[in-house]
Formats: sequence, structure tokens, C-alpha cells
Amino acid sequence: MQTLTLQQLAEAIGAEVQGDASLPIKGVATLASAQPGHIAFLANAKYRSQLDTTQASAVICAPDVELPSGIIGLRMRNPYVGFAKAAQLLDTTPSAAAAGVHPSAQVHESVKIGQNVAIGANSVIAEGVVLGDNVTIGVGCYVGPQTQIGAHTQLWQHVVIYHNCIVGEHCLIHAGTVIGADGFGWANEGGKWIKIPQLGRVVIGDRVDIGASTTIDRGALDDTVINNGVIIDNQCQIAHNAFIDEDTAIAGCTVLAGSSRIGKRCLIGGASAINGHISICDDVQISGFSMVIKEITEPGAYASGIPAAPQREWRRNGARYRQLDDLFQRVKKIEKQLEQE
Repeated sequence: MQTLTLQQLAEAIGAEVQGDASLPIKGVATLASAQPGHIAFLANAKYRSQLDTTQASAVICAPDVELPSGIIGLRMRNPYVGFAKAAQLLDTTPSAAAAGVHPSAQVHESVKIGQNVAIGANSVIAEGVVLGDNVTIGVGCYVGPQTQIGAHTQLWQHVVIYHNCIVGEHCLIHAGTVIGADGFGWANEGGKWIKIPQLGRVVIGDRVDIGASTTIDRGALDDTVINNGVIIDNQCQIAHNAFIDEDTAIAGCTVLAGSSRIGKRCLIGGASAINGHISICDDVQISGFSMVIKEITEPGAYASGIPAAPQREWRRNGARYRQLDDLFQRVKKIEKQLEQE
């Protein structure tokens, strides 16, 4: 287990130590669960009361936060960023999904393999694949023909990447993700469905993080594109020909329909649905459980959906909603009568 002094942590995360800088730290934790030797963080004022009961040896906090005696502070303007950096340094996650090339892996003779590549047990690497330096392929993965994976990218267990896809450098793709499956392309002839071959690719930039069991469909003719720095949570669906620009974050169970375009630095809350063939401009924040059915052309925060409420209240409001059209017609009739008087 990695152990660092507070001074080492402070230098790494850009914080100032207030107290004994030689104190060893072995892990990160919340204020509520921390034990001696842990460092916790305070980034939200509603948890301030937990400072009085925490057993953490040190707390990452803002410069103006008053700490109880016995707790050392690491002071910085953005404690949550400090926590993220400290957690990276003290991370106990296995550093790689595989080590070396396992004897059971099936690697086609035409595959181009860079230096220090690792391929886990029972993985299949098809013909024409290019694996950059320090690529790691976890257990039971499949990488399809002519796919390219950039340097330092890691696939966790049972990731499937279909043919002709491109994945950039320093990407992390979590277990069960499928990249490059067919988009939902069909034509109807007399009530019978005729499949449209999906001839595009999935092109993923650098530093992209994709959560577990997410699906990114290949394009119908043009490519589905995920640009640099995008982060996508678990169980998301990215349909064919979607375009997601740099540094956008998409939370779990979100659905992007075909040919939707998302700008830079957007934040999309969980369980949202984005209609097909629309564009969302840069710097848009969409609350969870929203349904976006038309273009968004101005940066800012947007929301839709119905928040949870007590059942009796929700049923009463639901009944009134069904009466809305009748109420509208009655008001319209009254307005017309008043105009005639």
C-alpha cells in the first residue's frame, strides 16, 4: 500500500499544509468513514458538522474552514480537485488489467504490437489490428479486424471493439463495453424491415473514459465520433453518427439518439435522453432525467422531467394534468365571450 507524507501530498496536489507535514497518510476516505492515517476532504458545506466526529488525520479543505484541534489541514481553493489528485496518488486499484501476453490469447499473425503491450487470458485480437505502446487488453476482450488502439490505452475485462474502429491514446474502457456494433438502421417496405448496413466507424479521441456496459454504435455512412477528454458513465447508449465534442461529461443511463451533436464542456445528467438529428451548443448543463427534443443554441442550464413527490400529491397532480386540455378550452371560451361583450 502506498504511503505518503502530508508534505508529499501537498506538493503533488498544490495545497498548503497547516500542521505536522511529516505525518504519514495511507489512504483517502470520507469524513464519516475515515480512520487514523486517512485523509478526508470537505468540499460541500452540508458535511461541515462531520468535522467534529471524523477520525481522519488530515482534511483537504478551503483556506477559510476552521478545523477542530488535532486535525491537520491541507488548504487549497478547490478541495474536491485536491481529493481527486490525492486519490490518484493513493489508489489501490490494480494498475493494469493484464500483464504480458497470456498463452491462451489468440493474436493474429498480422497484428502490429507496440512495446510493453499486455493481453489477458482468452482475448482475441483479429487480423490487421494495431496496438500502440503500453496498451493493455484485459481478460476475454475482442478487438476486431483493422481496429487501431493508441498508446497507453487500457481495456478492462470483456470489452468488445468491432472492426475498423479507432481508439486514441490514454483512454480507459471499462468492462462489458461494446464499441462499433451496428447502429439501428432499417427501412420499411410493406411492413417488413430491411436492414441498412452500417458502414461507418467509431472514432474515439485521446483521454476518453468510458464506463462499464456502455454501447457506442458505429456510423451508418459517416463515423460516430467521441472527441478528446470526453467522459461517459456506465450503461449509456450512443447511437450511430452521434458526435460528442471535447471534455463533455455524460452521466449513467443517458441515451443519445442517432446523429445528435453535443458541444464542448457539456454536462449531461443521468438518465437523460437526447433526440436524434439535433445539436447542443458548447457549455450546456442538462439536469438528470431530462428529455431534449429540440436544439439548444445558448449555453446555460436546462432541465425537464417530473421530480419525485409524495404518492398522494403525485396522483392528484396527475389527475389535474389530464384535465388540462378541458380547462384550456373552457378558458378560451370565456375569453371569447369577454371579447364580445
